Amino acid sequence: MASTVWKGYFSFGLISVPIRLYVAAREHHISFNQIHAVCGTRIRQQLYCPHCERVVERSEVVKGYPVDKETFVRVSNEELRALEAQSSETMEIVQFVKLNEVDPLYFQTSYFSVAEEPGRRAYALIRRGMEHLNVGAIAKITLHQREQVVMIRPYEKGLVLHTLYYPEEIRAVAEFENQPEANVQKAEIELAEQFMKQLTAEFHPEQFKDEYETRVEQLIESKQGESPAPEKQAKRKLAPVVDLMEALKKSMAQQKEAAPAKKLPQRATAAHAGRRKKAS
Repeated sequence: MASTVWKGYFSFGLISVPIRLYVAAREHHISFNQIHAVCGTRIRQQLYCPHCERVVERSEVVKGYPVDKETFVRVSNEELRALEAQSSETMEIVQFVKLNEVDPLYFQTSYFSVAEEPGRRAYALIRRGMEHLNVGAIAKITLHQREQVVMIRPYEKGLVLHTLYYPEEIRAVAEFENQPEANVQKAEIELAEQFMKQLTAEFHPEQFKDEYETRVEQLIESKQGESPAPEKQAKRKLAPVVDLMEALKKSMAQQKEAAPAKKLPQRATAAHAGRRKKAS
């Protein structure tokens, strides 16, 4: 059974809906432990105090805000909990927005929301209204002792919630913002658009998999004597294109030739799927 991340209410005017939040997605990758090369034993990391010159227990550790290199202001968990906003238990919808008005750059973490029994009719009412109007709801919620702005939107049979970055958390990168605008010819744009149309298809996420992780799994299995070692991947040598028109024409020709024989990415192997299931 999935773990509840947050339990409380989201409110829409005078309507309050009791819900639970569950993590909707999380990164998955093969992880390695650090081991001692001499004996193969797993290394354990310890908390060490250089002033007392000894290893300390986690029960001895408290939070400290750095004033300078040597000075810290101590803050307890109880003091922080006393400052939590109302949004720690109630998530109030403050406005609705068209879904395309929120740039995906602001999306942070996704959660599934599930209504408790007393609020299912109100939950369904809000979801259907949002679906019909094609809007998302903006609200505030306190998660992990931090108040965050979120967007709630319809998804399949329910509502999903995305925490949003605050504007000051979106980095200003001068190299990105100050890029000079290059001149391209109209004929080049038209040919590029033709190639884009040639590659346009419906998005089916199940068609894609982490090829690198599959090869790492094969490497581990080969070291256990369960399968042959994976082939080394040849690296493509790329260079800046000088003649855009010629490169686009060749790309379109290659894509046209490859299209009849093109296969969708295979689904994960049974062993691969088993590991993913175990990890989740």
